[in-house]
Formats: sequence, C-alpha cells, structure tokens
Amino acid sequence: MILENYTAVHEFLLLGFPQIKGYNAIILFLMILIIYILTLMINSMIIVLVSTRQQLHSPMYFFLQQLSCSEIVVLTVIIPNMLRVIWLKGATISIIGCITQTYIYCATGCTECHLLAVMSYDRYLAICHPLRYTTIMNIKLQQFLVIYCWAFGFLLTQITLNFLCQLKFCGPNVINHFFCDSMPFIELSCSHTHALQLAFFIVAIPIMVIPFIFIFTSYICVFITILGITSSTGRKKTFSTCSSHLSVVTVFYGTLITIYLVPASGRSLTVNKFISLLYIVITPLFNPFIYSLRSKEMRTIIGNLLKNKDYNNNST
Repeated sequence: MILENYTAVHEFLLLGFPQIKGYNAIILFLMILIIYILTLMINSMIIVLVSTRQQLHSPMYFFLQQLSCSEIVVLTVIIPNMLRVIWLKGATISIIGCITQTYIYCATGCTECHLLAVMSYDRYLAICHPLRYTTIMNIKLQQFLVIYCWAFGFLLTQITLNFLCQLKFCGPNVINHFFCDSMPFIELSCSHTHALQLAFFIVAIPIMVIPFIFIFTSYICVFITILGITSSTGRKKTFSTCSSHLSVVTVFYGTLITIYLVPASGRSLTVNKFISLLYIVITPLFNPFIYSLRSKEMRTIIGNLLKNKDYNNNST
C-alpha cells in the first residue's frame, strides 16, 4: 500500500522534551546516551555468557538471553532517534518510519510479556514439580516456547499494523512525544479510528492480560508450595530462585499498566513521557542488574572475568 496516495501529511514532528532546554537538555542527552551504551553492553554480555558458559546452560538463563535480545531490539528502534530528537530540539520522522517504530515497539513488548510468562512457567515447574522438571523443560520445549514468543508477538501485532497502514493524515503533524507511541500517533489521524482502537483493545488481551493472569496463577502455586516447606532456610532458599524474575515482572508490568491501562486524563503529557522513558530506557538496564546481583552463578562468572582481566593487566 502506498501511503502517499492517502495522506496530505508525509511526516511527523516529534517534539521530544521541549520543556527541557539549554544545559539540562545536554545533560538529558548524555544520560540517555550513556544508559543506552551501558544497557547494550550489559545485555550483550548476558547473551554471550549464556551462549558460552556451561554453568548458565539452563532454561531460566536461556529465556533471560532471549529477554536481553528483545530489549536490545526495542532500544535500538527507539533510542537513537530519540537522541536525535533531543539534540535537535525536535525532529521529523516519516509516516512509514513512524508506523514501523510503533509496530516493532508493540511486537517486542508482546514478545517480552510472553517471555516473562514462559519464565514464570519455568519457575513453577522447578519449584512445584522438581522431579519432573528436567524431563518436561527439555531443550525442544525451550526452543518451541522461544519461537512461539517471538512469532506470536510479531504476528499478532500484524493485525494492528494493517489498520495503521490504512490511516489518513490531513494535519496537524506534531506528536508531543519522543517516539511514535500508538495513541498520540493515532490521535492525529483524520480517519475513523474506532475499528483500530477496538483492535488494540482486543489484541491487548492476549498480549498483556492473559500472560499477566498466567504469571499470577503460576506464582500462587509457587507460594503455596513454598509455604508448605517446613524449614525456614528451605523456604528462603526456594524463594530466592524466583525472586529475580518476580522483581522484573513487578517493574515491567507496573510501568506498562501505568502507561497503557491507567487512565491518563489526570496526568500531564510530561508525566506520561517520563513514565514512558522509565519503561523504555531504565527498565532494560534495571533487569540485567537484578539477575546479575541475585544470581550466584552470574555473580561468580562476572567476578572471575574481572579477576582474570585484572590478573592479565598486572602481568603485562
């Protein structure tokens, strides 16, 4: 479909953070740039370590590796252009670029929701059915679940992509955001968007609601099993095996629900943008630190790497 035949507007102006000016804008730019580089390095390190270290060849780390891949994708789609918007104090983006950014952002978010659900299932099996865990969670099932998460995320959001490609834009063309989020983008359309909004609502059920219910149910079963352990040391040790994932789920769904499910009428645009900034920029950096700090295997491997690096530097 050639969008130009249907639109009077061919590009949008992303305002970014117009209320942040001067040195504050430079500081914001540098902070986001540093966080972006650091997040890419840490998530890339997790991908490499899980692939190369035998101690990390377990289902939980395999799923964590896929979560790191999804976060690298969404960061790369949004942050470089966001930095351009901040540096130029507003920058244009084509309609096709805007739709592409919206699609990949939504598809990757869907993938992450289902990866977190798969990780909760992994913790459920490990704690509630430990004797059958290795039999059930074999490599074939792991690969199937990962392929399902990625395929389901990008195929399901294809529904909304079809609607987005049919929108007409007659002006204005200003988006008061730092990226092409779906709602600010749709609000600029002069087409009827009832069908698209209904599609977003329907698609949100398998994307967000069902995985959340699945995670919630899995952890009810996990907590019941933990409470049944007579030893307090055993309860603490068992809970520690799922505390990292539970922390990530809390942060991820907390920000996601605040952005998209809680009514935004009582919040300013600035507050909405900073919540989105927390979800897109801070959370992908926060997640690897949670797993690294709480995982004994990961701490040991990273510690050994740092010791070997120091030893090599001293020897040279």
